[in-house]
Amino acid sequence: MLKTILKIGIIILCLFQFSNSVALNITAQSWLVANYDGTVISSENANEVRSIASITKLLTVITVLDAKQPLNDQINQYTRKELIQLALIKSDNRSAQVLCEKYPGGPRECIIAINSKIAQLGLTKTKIIEPTGLSVFNVSTATELIKIVQLASTYPEIVEASKTSQIKIQIRKKWFIFNNTNPSIGKTHEFIVSKTGYINASGGCIVMMLNTDVGRRIVVVLGSKNTRTRIPEAEFIADYL
Repeated sequence: MLKTILKIGIIILCLFQFSNSVALNITAQSWLVANYDGTVISSENANEVRSIASITKLLTVITVLDAKQPLNDQINQYTRKELIQLALIKSDNRSAQVLCEKYPGGPRECIIAINSKIAQLGLTKTKIIEPTGLSVFNVSTATELIKIVQLASTYPEIVEASKTSQIKIQIRKKWFIFNNTNPSIGKTHEFIVSKTGYINASGGCIVMMLNTDVGRRIVVVLGSKNTRTRIPEAEFIADYL
């Protein structure tokens, strides 16, 4: 009995040390994990304003979908639905730009509509000046991104893209495969929303809504060291913090 108790104690101690050692390796400058309802469980620098890179594309797609334009409209060699998929899955900048250019009234009206949506959500620290995320002036906070993720989860097209590990699109009679920028899709958790981002100013970024063993979680990671660290850090935060 004593040996069993000692073994259990050693296992618990090892797990505790392992957990702490991984936590110390979190490079994200700002992060949080929240319940599905938005209640924050744990966070660090969650109200710090930071560049959000291609997380911007969630707002672009939400705005485009709200315009109720036909998804099967042909735009150059793609349909509008394919452009949405490319913007979210491949994080393709040109696709996001074209979606905004083809918005009713053109790109200026698209950006006005994006920021109007931001205002409707009551977000005072989120600002968007272009649709791709390439600008350092597209900014938000981890806290405000919770509401954007919650809203994104109500759009079937976004949920579908977030669950898709790769898409196959025919272009001029040839088929092309594009992988999701989140390689964990279809391998680890069940994702409801997933969008990555990276520019030099933002560092590695990702927002996720996903199901875990302890329930549905919203995770925001901003300013991770690079594109290789953001997802392992986000998954650790989701599962253990």
